Amino acid sequence: MRPPLLLAPSLGTTRAVWDSNVPRLAERFAVIRYDHPGHGQEPPGPRSLEGFARAALAAADLAGADRFSFCGLSLGGMVGMWLAANAPERVERLVLACTAPFLPPAEQWLERAAAVRAHGVEAVADAVVGRWFTERFPDPEPWRRHLVATPAEGYARACEALAAMDLRRDLARIEAPTTVILGRHDPVVQDENRRLLAALGPVVMLDAAHLANVEQPDAFSDTVLAA
Repeated sequence: MRPPLLLAPSLGTTRAVWDSNVPRLAERFAVIRYDHPGHGQEPPGPRSLEGFARAALAAADLAGADRFSFCGLSLGGMVGMWLAANAPERVERLVLACTAPFLPPAEQWLERAAAVRAHGVEAVADAVVGRWFTERFPDPEPWRRHLVATPAEGYARACEALAAMDLRRDLARIEAPTTVILGRHDPVVQDENRRLLAALGPVVMLDAAHLANVEQPDAFSDTVLAA
């Protein structure tokens, strides 16, 4: 029987962000994908990272996974850190991808939430997609459309959760074996966050920007399988 693997997407994406990874991962794992509150068809919900993490636990419960490996991308990785620190009995192994325990200043997230509520996700789409991929990524336009389809209120509430997030003290309580995946060209995860994450376990650097699992799907999947 294959062990469960819970996949948590990034801000502004849905479970579809894992499409290029699932075939490989499913060779070893019973893959569980879900959407964050306010993304895809999920109604808007919490304004805290804890609320997003409890939504992940609900997805695992629905799939009958009492204990699981967890791979989280960006916002999904923040959820993974919270779970490993606060619900350690649930997390078997942890893969943190293109993520950070702390992303100040809070004002940037609150301003983004306000812009999205006023003008839709379209208002931030070009800047966001510019951080997702390197210039050599062949076709970012489908992913821009994917982002813009995110409900504005759901995206805004996620931004408010990031504004209040500070997981730095939680890191010391993470005991699950952890692998960190970083994008060499990721402008989101700065040096201090890279240093904090490197203390958790081995770091694999991929030749990608923020959505490393999309830009380098084979290398990303290989890393998860080896974790």
